[in-house]
Amino acid sequence: MPDNGEKARRGRGVSRRDFLKASSVTLSVPLVLEQTAAKPADAGARIYGPGKTPITLLVNNKKLNTQVEPRVTLLEALRHEFELTGAKRVCDRASCGACTVIMNGKTVYSCSVLAIEAQGKSITTVEGLATPNQLHAVQQAIVNNDGQQCGFCTPGFVVACKALLDKTPNPSLEQIHRGLSGNLCRCGTYVGLKAAVQEVAKGGRRNA
Repeated sequence: MPDNGEKARRGRGVSRRDFLKASSVTLSVPLVLEQTAAKPADAGARIYGPGKTPITLLVNNKKLNTQVEPRVTLLEALRHEFELTGAKRVCDRASCGACTVIMNGKTVYSCSVLAIEAQGKSITTVEGLATPNQLHAVQQAIVNNDGQQCGFCTPGFVVACKALLDKTPNPSLEQIHRGLSGNLCRCGTYVGLKAAVQEVAKGGRRNA
């Protein structure tokens, strides 16, 4: 029999003993009562994977076909499927700019774009700028101004410089700073790289 003290506590609300009993019953009930299959928001949406799927990329004005898993990035496809190794895999987290390419006229980090997402878009890599007999104006200007050291960042900078000049043919120093701010050079050749952009902007030869 409960004593008078326990009766008084019960009169004020749920006792600790009752709370623990109720909790033990609640925790014994399965948290997931029913399993439901995930459905795409659009019934007509195409589902990729988990295996390889055929893709077609327009790279440097050429249609390239391959099969990749949906998780494969544009950078991986360029390097491993098409042997276009100009874009470098350095940070692999969209921080350094070594993998920069131009997609539909804008610079993107190819390590952060899925290859299947790049379908139907025009992609330009550093390999698409020069010809076998002639460097692109940006490449030549970087050579002229000693804007390269170890070379890991150079292809990304070449592409970024070209995109900047395509958008702003005669950029100010501030615009150059901003246009190249997404690319890092651990060797510290920023002075030469900025001078290269200024050289091309002031009338240096510019290829398409």
